Amino acid sequence: MLYLCTMFAKRHILSFFVLAFVLALTGCSPRAVREAQEVVAEADSLRTEGQAFTDSVAIAEAYNTLEKWQHIYPTDYARACYYYGRLLRAKDDPVSAMQVFINATHSTTHDYHILGRVYSNMANICRLNNSHDLAYALHSRSAEMFSQAGDTLLYYYGLHNMAYECATLGEKQESLSLIRQIQQQCTDSNVLLLSYETMAEMYRIQADFDSTIYWINQAQLYGDIGHYGSVIKAQAFDNLGIEDSAIHYATLILADTTAPYHAKFNALYIISHSDSVLSKDSALAIASHREDIRHYEYEPEKEKLTVATELLKQDLSRKPVWPWVVLIICLLLTGGSIAGFSIYKKKKRRQLLSQQIQNLQIAKDATILEKKLAIEEQGKLFASSSNLIVDLCWKDYDAMCNVVNQNFWMLARKLQQENLAEKEIRLCVLSLFNLGYEEMADMLCYAPNGIGKFKMRTAKKLGTTAKKLRDFLIDKAIYN
Repeated sequence: MLYLCTMFAKRHILSFFVLAFVLALTGCSPRAVREAQEVVAEADSLRTEGQAFTDSVAIAEAYNTLEKWQHIYPTDYARACYYYGRLLRAKDDPVSAMQVFINATHSTTHDYHILGRVYSNMANICRLNNSHDLAYALHSRSAEMFSQAGDTLLYYYGLHNMAYECATLGEKQESLSLIRQIQQQCTDSNVLLLSYETMAEMYRIQADFDSTIYWINQAQLYGDIGHYGSVIKAQAFDNLGIEDSAIHYATLILADTTAPYHAKFNALYIISHSDSVLSKDSALAIASHREDIRHYEYEPEKEKLTVATELLKQDLSRKPVWPWVVLIICLLLTGGSIAGFSIYKKKKRRQLLSQQIQNLQIAKDATILEKKLAIEEQGKLFASSSNLIVDLCWKDYDAMCNVVNQNFWMLARKLQQENLAEKEIRLCVLSLFNLGYEEMADMLCYAPNGIGKFKMRTAKKLGTTAKKLRDFLIDKAIYN
């Protein structure tokens, strides 16, 4: 509340309403988000110290809270997915764990370290279901994430897991190449131990049991191989026919409370099928115990792992929607850009054409004005001549008009085509000179009182009025 009031006080009104809308939409409070982040941070701290986060209720609540805010806090959400998925795996729920891990891979986080761990856990689920090709692909992606995160140790663990899957798939050369890379570059004893175990597994698959025992013994030089080494040795000695050693290691497996169901299953198989002397009751007890594991632990777990693996396959086969969204957006932007550019070009073209027309009109108007001014000046000059009667040689008015101005001469030619009489043409020329009625009467030898009526009749023949006759004649001299 204090935070909201502070924002409002700072006049962040838009942010205030956006935050209020998000809170109303998600039903979460900033306090709940902070508590979820604290849970994730505590889980991170415990993992750094080599401990597991065991509060399943807290991490489940943190996961549910951050799921609503995954686009705002993608890294916290991805980490919550990882820790929640690990707890679901520990609770024997690989299907829910796989779904949570898938959600982590769909987040937009750039925490490659946590993504590498997520892919590794997904691969381990696939491995338990014997989907080794899928497990190899996920371990490869995990190693790539650790490489981008700069975590060299976990990168070598990823390479070891890839080598193990290759060995299981029978790709000996690829497995050996990865193991050599680890042994040449890595100095961590745990990683080296795992690499030798992988060598032993590879030779076990190829039925070279002497080499299997040799390499598992080499692994023991780097640390305790646990139930995994006991399983390999028990199977190797069993296949070599050394029953005492096989039963010895099988017994160690059964005595190990941390050994998984499949290790105990194999140990019971070795014991029940050995040629050692067993009482009838002991043999039946072992067979019964083995069947109990099959029906109450092995088969249900196998079914869950299969469902979890199929869930992952469906997610991988599902085509993502975002490439199509990006493609459609790009096409829309491209189409909009092309359309906008086309409209812009048309607009510029219209503007240019309009400017050209405007310039032509300005030039035309300037020319017309220049012609009008020339006519006015020449008319005034001619009307003010002291020898006007001599200059107006009506017998040769074409030459007279040509001397005064080219436009007068052209007007005289045009008026001849209007079927005007000679006196009417002379009246028009004198009107163009803007002479008064008395001057016109002197020039035309006409009564001054009759010039007005004569002018009206002439104008009427030309389709205009006496008042507008001069403007009509100017336009006719310039345009027509």
